[in-house]
Amino acid sequence: MLLMTPGPTPVPEFVRLAMAGESLHHRTPEFEAIFERARKRLSDFMQMPEVLFLASSGSGAMEAAVTHFCKKRALVINAGKFGERFGQIAAAYGKEPIELRYPWHTPASVEDVADTLAKHPEIDAIFVQVCESSGGLRHPVEAIAAAAKAARPDIFVVADGITAVGVEPLKVAGIDVLITGSQKALMLPPGLAMLGLSADAAAFLEEQSGVGFYFNLATELKNQRKNTTAWTAATTLIIGLDAMLGHIEQMGREVLFSQTLRRHGAALAAVRAIGLDVYPQTPALAMVSLYHPKASQFRKWMKTEAGVNAAGGQEALKTSLLRLNNMGLITPAQMGWSLNALELALDAAGERDYDGTAIACFSRDYYKGSQ
Repeated sequence: MLLMTPGPTPVPEFVRLAMAGESLHHRTPEFEAIFERARKRLSDFMQMPEVLFLASSGSGAMEAAVTHFCKKRALVINAGKFGERFGQIAAAYGKEPIELRYPWHTPASVEDVADTLAKHPEIDAIFVQVCESSGGLRHPVEAIAAAAKAARPDIFVVADGITAVGVEPLKVAGIDVLITGSQKALMLPPGLAMLGLSADAAAFLEEQSGVGFYFNLATELKNQRKNTTAWTAATTLIIGLDAMLGHIEQMGREVLFSQTLRRHGAALAAVRAIGLDVYPQTPALAMVSLYHPKASQFRKWMKTEAGVNAAGGQEALKTSLLRLNNMGLITPAQMGWSLNALELALDAAGERDYDGTAIACFSRDYYKGSQ
């Protein structure tokens, strides 16, 4: 089965082999050396001066970011399930979230953010997705961060980059906390959350005792700067992360990003060529997100007849959205076959006669773009 969901993504063989060695105790010099190297590589990769690991899903890092960097009131961008989740976390901790709500295919407005900050001086932190993966939407996070910092330099900007880190070269100026997770572009099993911190965010944590117990970022910062963790580390995942980041270092970040960009552009051209609608107004590079009333029917055929596992939507879009992964080290052949399977599924559903347009268009645009 070809796993083409936008998380979890397939784990490459070289990463599986790296994680298949003998288990290491997390309080040993051997593991601490790996931890130090992985942490340095992650800091360089995220372009953030400080990074933290948490043995949790990405939601754990989201919760920790809310509890530590919002003291009074949160501004939450909600254009999907994960923007909604930030609001739910903030409400659970009494941060009285103000939500800017948008349809799931519509990016946040920078003007809305600036107006809201002007009206609510009590807001001290903004929470936004770089890629809202429930719909495949890319928010203008960099512009939001710039506008927020221009209006209020001391505000914290928290960006959920779980489906964005490793997908494109993010401009992190103005972002104080950048969150990611193991099971997306870094192509590891689920279970490791990571936070990149700006110098201001790290200094803020240094000055306090932190919040809570297990997700106490101040405690973690002190320990991880010593190449250990406050609690039991996710040793196997960190070993796998070190292998993945070492591989990306060898191939070059620019090569990874350029391949992702080319695959995305060629895939969008292919799906449009077979008459399908791209769902978000500003598509994120992490995936190809399509809207069609028969999307669930297409997905079922692709999985049972072509061995391609694509993702659907959630809530009102559960049966009408189809999402294909474009993150990490997936190959043009994998994307090409997935698009070919999609066109075959349209034929099986009586929507369009199959003639090979999707894979021909994808191949032409992808390889022509490499010249």
